[in-house]
Amino acid sequence: MQRFGEKISFLWSVADLLRGDYKQSEYGRVILPFTVLRRLDQVLEPTREKVRAAAAKHADSPPALRERMLRRAAGQIFYNTSKLDFRTLLDDPTHVAKNLLGYVNGFSANLRDVVEHFRFEQQIERLDRANLLFLVAQKFAAVDLHPARVTNREMGYIFEELIRKFSEQSNETAGEHFTPREVIRLMVGLLFIEDDDGLRRPGVVRTLYDPACGTGGMLSVAQEYLLEHNPDARLEAFGQEINGESYAICKADMMIKGQEADNIVFGNSFSEDKLPELRVDYLLSNPPFGVDWTKAEKAVRDEHERRGHAGRFGPGLPRKNDGSLLFLLHMLSKMKRSEEGGSRLAIVFNGSPLFTGAAGSGESEIRRHLLENDLLEAIIALPDQMFYNTGINTYVWVVTNRKAPHRRGKVQLVNGIGFFQKMRRSLGDKRKALSAEHVDQLTRLYHGFGEGPEVKIFINEAFGYQRITVERPLRLSFQTSAGRMARLDEGAKGAEWLAGLRRALARLDPDRMYLDRPTFVKDLRAAAASDGLELPPPLHKAVLAALGERDERAEVCMFRGEPEPDPELRDTENVPLGEDVGEYMAREVLPHVRDACVDESKTKIGYEIPFTSHFYEYTPPRPLEVIERRSSSSRRRFGGCWGRSWGESGRDPGDTTRRLESQVSQGLPSGRTRGQQDRAIWFVVEARRPGGRWHPDPRSRERDVAELLGW
Repeated sequence: MQRFGEKISFLWSVADLLRGDYKQSEYGRVILPFTVLRRLDQVLEPTREKVRAAAAKHADSPPALRERMLRRAAGQIFYNTSKLDFRTLLDDPTHVAKNLLGYVNGFSANLRDVVEHFRFEQQIERLDRANLLFLVAQKFAAVDLHPARVTNREMGYIFEELIRKFSEQSNETAGEHFTPREVIRLMVGLLFIEDDDGLRRPGVVRTLYDPACGTGGMLSVAQEYLLEHNPDARLEAFGQEINGESYAICKADMMIKGQEADNIVFGNSFSEDKLPELRVDYLLSNPPFGVDWTKAEKAVRDEHERRGHAGRFGPGLPRKNDGSLLFLLHMLSKMKRSEEGGSRLAIVFNGSPLFTGAAGSGESEIRRHLLENDLLEAIIALPDQMFYNTGINTYVWVVTNRKAPHRRGKVQLVNGIGFFQKMRRSLGDKRKALSAEHVDQLTRLYHGFGEGPEVKIFINEAFGYQRITVERPLRLSFQTSAGRMARLDEGAKGAEWLAGLRRALARLDPDRMYLDRPTFVKDLRAAAASDGLELPPPLHKAVLAALGERDERAEVCMFRGEPEPDPELRDTENVPLGEDVGEYMAREVLPHVRDACVDESKTKIGYEIPFTSHFYEYTPPRPLEVIERRSSSSRRRFGGCWGRSWGESGRDPGDTTRRLESQVSQGLPSGRTRGQQDRAIWFVVEARRPGGRWHPDPRSRERDVAELLGW
């Protein structure tokens, strides 16, 4: 039981007891709380008798004094006053449910909060009804999770692996719950390396916050990292988590480490910020990718509209199906002001926040806020297949309001997609990992701030653009021809005024083509007046729409002294922020459409970060001669098989089969793909089987192949 994998297997084996009475997606409701309780039970074991004695001695003491004395006796910030422990629970199999509830109620208030968020009492009742409670408790009593044998870091890995398994069973949202430890170490390194000198001072104290802290992995790794570099340093961790089980694990872990558990709070960070006054030195987060924020929409929109930039969500609101950028805005509100020393922030995103949303959209306005206020410092692209629940590409954004002088006004892009090692065994969707060397290389590339194949540096304005609306004037010709009159009949079918209108329009020459609208309108009104017909605005508009067609020969239609734009020819262009719009139009648009103009009232400023395009390297296709030469060679080697496969006329099938049998028996030429080999083999099988049919069963087909080819 000393190895990590063995402990995981042992704990997961409890699922064998639950199978049938619990769904697969429900296993975690039992295994996670029992794992936490077993860990806590062993942490408290050395001081159990002292705590019981202190509880008896201070039974009548004031609550605050009693709490203080019990914590002192336990040597922890939590305790259990029950006369039972995990092993003695098993001495009375008949009353194990009652005894377990009593044991749980003996915990201090802060630990009872953990148990309540596991909804553990419900599971005790359910297990007891299924006659499984004693068996499960017996199983956990046999596992050794004492901190002397299982470190806090190892325990964190155990929780993460268990949650990963449960997530696979219940199809959790991509990226939800936790982040690979090597990715966290990279993020922490990116945050701390710019403050290296200050963090090495004796007795230095810093604060850290994660608004989606999950099981506390990011907080734990950050604390470990800082202590590795400065044993005298202290990092006070704060976090908020919406998932009850993850919150319970995180809070229990903090208590076992002797840290202030009240710093971890439960709730939705968007709609119920439980730490509204908190301002910290560092912020870390891996929010769930593409999570819908509809549940918090009312609270978020109210704050956005009521408080504007005085609140958290002033810059803008992203679309409802992806709340990633809301986490970033929330984290910005937790940064210290620059005059107070400022803050540094690292957050993991998928590719969507880089470019989703056109100019003026919520996403674009959030990017604009970051760049125009010089908050975005760097973006580091990670390899794909790095996370347990998703194989998509991810990016670490580094944001700060205290950039070093040489970084001000600039954004650094680091392409880290090639920095990885293949894992010997995949974990869910995770097939790649960052080695310690890779983490160090990426951190040095970031800290070095020098351009190269993997590093590009841009001024902030390079990501901005003006989205201009290009208009072209409306040009219409008018005619009362039979074809156009038919459109009028179709649009006004059954209308009472149609017959009178047709009589009026019959006065106009059906062969005359009007190339200017004012002349046609004048003649139209004259014809209507001759028949005593009034043309109210709706009818007038319907006639012009039916009898008018776009015509490049026609004069420009005017409206209130200005050319009327043609909505069907309207287009938009993105002009780099630093470029003159007039020069852009003269170079890119007017040579092709000479009558185009810009409607300046519709111009919007937008920002996007096309990360991939900045590192794209063009690979020219193979010359056609090479492709044709290889294709011809393949056709010669496989003869009529290619004709049979691709519908070409080939040689005699019997001859082809004999040639292929000879090739297969001698081994196909080297360099052939598996698909080409399979094609040749199955051609032989199809030709030699009676009736040309294959057996429907795959194993039977394999046997037939072996027999036919003499294998």
